Amino acid sequence: MHRPSLALFASLALFAAPVAVPAEEAHSGHAGHAMPAEDGDAAMPAMPPAGNNPATAAFEAANARMHADMAIDYTGDADTDFLKAMIPHHQGAIDMARIELEHGKDPKVRALAEAIIAAQEKEIAEMRAWLKQRGAQ
Repeated sequence: MHRPSLALFASLALFAAPVAVPAEEAHSGHAGHAMPAEDGDAAMPAMPPAGNNPATAAFEAANARMHADMAIDYTGDADTDFLKAMIPHHQGAIDMARIELEHGKDPKVRALAEAIIAAQEKEIAEMRAWLKQRGAQ
């Protein structure tokens, strides 16, 4: 009978080990998504707390609304459940893109926000049509 080696168990333990996450990343809900340094550049410093920033408050509200709306009553039908959860997810993207258009300055990011709004609105319409056709609104 073959017995796994201690080295195998040790390497597997690395995958199961908890990872320390800075408090500001853990709070954002997107731990591990920091921008890496490139070509020896210093890593980008952490942004200061947002405080009373109106854009941040709008993003937080949109994010909370999206997550609340994604808490659907599951039907057990994967197709229906997927679309019912994705509609508020896509609406959240639209809401965040509109916040970018209200507060953002970079022309490339603003153009991306406009493209996101157009694409997500089209997809939401398609998802609602599918649900309506099947009486699963």
